[in-house]
Amino acid sequence: MTDLNENGAGDASSNTPDVDVVVVGAGMAGLYLHKRLRDLGVSAKGFETGGDVGGTWYWNRYPGARCDIESLDYQFTWDPELLDEWTWSERYATQPEILRYMEHVADKHDLRRDIEFDTKVVDATWNDETGLWTIRTAPANDADDGPIATTTCRWYVMATGCLSAPKEADIEGADSFEGGVYVTGRWPHDGVDFTGRRVAVIGTGSSAIQSIPLIADQATELTVLQRTPNFSIPARNGPSSDERIAAFRADVAGYQEEARWSTAGVPREKPELGALMVYDDTRLARYEEAWDDATILSLTGSYNDLLTNPDANATAAEFVRSKIRDKVDDPDVADALCPTTFPIATKRLCLDTGYYETFNRDHVSLVDLRTDAISRITPSGIELESGRQIEVDDIVFATGFDAMTGAIVRVDITGRDGRTLRDDWENGPRTYLGLMTHGFPNLFMITGPQSPSVLSNMIVSIEQHVEWISDAIESLRAAGHDVIEPTPLAQDAWIKHNDDFGNITLFPLANSWYMGANVDGKARTFLPYVGGVDRYRQACIDVVDNGYLGFRRSSTIGAAADTVNDGIIRPLAPDAMVMLELMAEMELPPMHTLPPADARAFMEASAAANPPPPEVASFDDGTYPGADGELEYRRYFPIAADEPGTGALPIVLYFHGGGWVLGHATSDDAFCRDLANRTGSIVVSCDYRHAPEHRFPAAHDDAWAAYRWITAHAAELGGDPNRLVVAGWSAGANLAGHVCQRARIDAPDGTPPIAAQLLVTPVTDHTMSTDSFRENAEGYVLTADLMTYFFDHYADPADRADTRISLLGTDDLSGLPPTVIVTAQFDPLRDEGDAYADAMRNAGTPVTHLRAGGQLHTSLHAVGVLITPAPVREAAFEHVAELVRQQTDQPVGAVSN
Repeated sequence: MTDLNENGAGDASSNTPDVDVVVVGAGMAGLYLHKRLRDLGVSAKGFETGGDVGGTWYWNRYPGARCDIESLDYQFTWDPELLDEWTWSERYATQPEILRYMEHVADKHDLRRDIEFDTKVVDATWNDETGLWTIRTAPANDADDGPIATTTCRWYVMATGCLSAPKEADIEGADSFEGGVYVTGRWPHDGVDFTGRRVAVIGTGSSAIQSIPLIADQATELTVLQRTPNFSIPARNGPSSDERIAAFRADVAGYQEEARWSTAGVPREKPELGALMVYDDTRLARYEEAWDDATILSLTGSYNDLLTNPDANATAAEFVRSKIRDKVDDPDVADALCPTTFPIATKRLCLDTGYYETFNRDHVSLVDLRTDAISRITPSGIELESGRQIEVDDIVFATGFDAMTGAIVRVDITGRDGRTLRDDWENGPRTYLGLMTHGFPNLFMITGPQSPSVLSNMIVSIEQHVEWISDAIESLRAAGHDVIEPTPLAQDAWIKHNDDFGNITLFPLANSWYMGANVDGKARTFLPYVGGVDRYRQACIDVVDNGYLGFRRSSTIGAAADTVNDGIIRPLAPDAMVMLELMAEMELPPMHTLPPADARAFMEASAAANPPPPEVASFDDGTYPGADGELEYRRYFPIAADEPGTGALPIVLYFHGGGWVLGHATSDDAFCRDLANRTGSIVVSCDYRHAPEHRFPAAHDDAWAAYRWITAHAAELGGDPNRLVVAGWSAGANLAGHVCQRARIDAPDGTPPIAAQLLVTPVTDHTMSTDSFRENAEGYVLTADLMTYFFDHYADPADRADTRISLLGTDDLSGLPPTVIVTAQFDPLRDEGDAYADAMRNAGTPVTHLRAGGQLHTSLHAVGVLITPAPVREAAFEHVAELVRQQTDQPVGAVSN
């Protein structure tokens, strides 16, 4: 290759770039970015592998290619004049029409003048001294041997699209086939005539589902080779209805603004109900309505739990499977076309025109590769592992894309210290907001991984990213900075936030390109951001409003001092965040404003909406002698109790939470069940008297009475008195801590020592003066006002310093049972729990302290409701189980330490 400097590039050591910005790609993102930068007076140069504008719509010209977002939504909003200049002919625009639209935009705004077409970016290298990128390019059709041109720039933007790197067909003998070979993502621009031809289509993704009916119209024989069937619904395409157009035109600006703040970039009413909360006929009617509406969002947005609850999802999946069976005449073919190995919508839901009906044609056949895989491709066709030969004239590879990361890492991008992006992302993409990545300053990605991108209307997400990037460049210039880069802390936290959001959905259950699972050797990780366009947009706004939180901004020419604003933009766990949003939408009265009776009724009503709790071997209810009369308990036997030879099990005395005001023996039911199963213990949840009817020290006296009762009757309850754990959550953890302190002194002679105590987000102090009380005073369920409400109902101010309540005030914390204590980041009680753990440890008590990052006071208790706290809760239970195991061989009365 010959190095040329066709554009008169300056000295590589100079701090002056040839252009301010290099933009790679001339699709929707590239076009808008060129327009936006030009309006800001920022010089830009674009490079595009294709021969003209269009991006994915330049390359994807296979039969039937069209958008799966309605045309009225899939258009630019930044130029209002386009609405009067362009009228879409169909509800779902075809590739030729979308390409003509983009050509019209490019013509109108003269956008081609800054773009080099038929040009491939060979590599890009960052220079830390000059703060510039050096971009090397070559002719697209001769990139290996053609002349190399060099361009330096300040900012480098990859506007290469999420689905623009076709996945190579990795099938033995693919190069030996002597007939026509076509790839849907790189279709010949003059089309293909399959008339009179025998054709094989490999793959049944979106491009195959769109093209197969049209190929079948021409081919003499069509064989579809399917590895994994996909869900598809009818597009019912045609002109948009007059009603739809009128509603859109009635308030275009309002409609587009609503799209920007919607979940998927298309205005839709959010469902309030789950699929299992309605009668079967109601649910079926809603699915029929969505089927007739014929948008991918209508079905997936029918109920609020279709992407989080597998049982709810199964109802929608079976509905679509029933439609497939209705459409396909041959039951065996219908069954083969019915997806069963992944939840619906965890692979992109497809829209089709007569796809399933195509298999009723006599000249169309289906090969299920799950039962007879491809062995190799031969010069004349395809050989299956069964030995069957499929003779064909043409093969169409509809094998998809190396999605979201492929087009980015296929360019050799070298950042600081010689790090390559390809190596940096070997175990999955690492970005902040899907916009930038640490170690690669001034490199921006439009709709990059870990942004909503493919889970949204791409136009909405593209425009938002273009505007954020161009605004950032303008802000840098105004402040005298020329370099911006995310911090490691901010990036790591965003990756975790993205992963956590993905993991509370069903998406990871599918081997999809969303997960990178369709490319051999690609790291399996959830690539897009599933939190929604609205939440993501707000996060990006908050980053800027907080002084570009999570970014380092600097100047290579000393025009401004370096600014590092390190931090985390979304530290709250995503499911906890969603729960708080839902509570805010409900506009519930603050708990501390309710009389205790009303607060108890509200808690009961809330609990009734929870999902079913974990199964246990069995449970029963009874009463025990409290300090002033009989009180209720519930006893849970773990699943392990069903196993033969288990004998006497460890036993856990448990106290529920509720600020000494709310709750009862069964109010922490799901938590107790999980505790029983994971520790292999019998859990006895003992009620106690509540305030304000029974003030301090009633609850504490009852807790001690429960301890005395359970130690005397452990064997009768099926438990081993030598393996007793005392546990509690919140105020119940305060009672558990009190029992363990008092047992050191007042336990009757011969009583086995307590094997362990488990304190989950405990009350240990009364002063409410810690940093966590100030930081988390409101907005996180347990508030400072609510804690004051609890104290006011339970204890007079003079009594609150009593060490039965303020455990931290105890002079000597030595000799306590080994302790597992859990504190939560967004909990007013966090600091006092941390302090109690430290004080016990300093006194010689063995302590395992687990900090639940991103969690609320109520998170650990929310079994089956919140997913992200589960690992911390499970770790706590496993530590308790281990402490109990250590007691197995100790004799009665042995000292536990």
